[in-house]
Amino acid sequence: MPRTIALVDDDQNILTSVAISLEAEGFKVDTYTDGSKALEGLASHPVDLAILDIKMPRMDGMELLNRIRRTSQMPVIFLTSKDDELDEMLGLRMGADDYIRKPFSQRLLLERIRALLRRVELGPPPSGGKPGQGSIVRGDLVLDPSRHLCSWKGEPVQLTVTEFLILEALAQHPGHVKTRDQLMDAAYGEHIYVEDRTVDSHIKRLRRKFKRVDDGFAQIETLYGLGYRYRES
Repeated sequence: MPRTIALVDDDQNILTSVAISLEAEGFKVDTYTDGSKALEGLASHPVDLAILDIKMPRMDGMELLNRIRRTSQMPVIFLTSKDDELDEMLGLRMGADDYIRKPFSQRLLLERIRALLRRVELGPPPSGGKPGQGSIVRGDLVLDPSRHLCSWKGEPVQLTVTEFLILEALAQHPGHVKTRDQLMDAAYGEHIYVEDRTVDSHIKRLRRKFKRVDDGFAQIETLYGLGYRYRES
């Protein structure tokens, strides 16, 4: 059975172009032009993943996500043109799984969708807390790429797909410096331009999330003028 994706955006051009792209990849797509219609549609026709614009008439993406999270933990990606880190952080804290700004690469969106659906399909980690096959273990850090799971000192750390890929790139080679370009290639793929401050924002959010678990977390080091590295144990 094809996976079904709900696409909610008041821009008809985006609805059409993204729906065509997703359907070409074998997904079934339900489109909605505002949050209220989407909430009604999702109640009668549940989906496997939702892509929500933030700024919409009648009911915005934040309120729609809040309503969705009352009854469902399905993956949700925010798709927005707003360049406001506060909105991004609020959305992630409310339970969004990832966040992509317009204009965006269709290939990037597809990669994020597949990663989130794979995480759901594989389910929770095996009992006993042992890292799965292919996991990256660096001292107190455990990354399980196959399940998109991260933990620090045994405590789960909820990361977006982008954050996970950046941390994975750093943790694979502790002590090695990764430039901003290298980290963006790891997270977004080659030939997709993003500004330097984008990776800096991701690093800040990564640090904040780990500090919520352990205030002494200091494994991600900044080398000014060069990039970032994961501290060797």
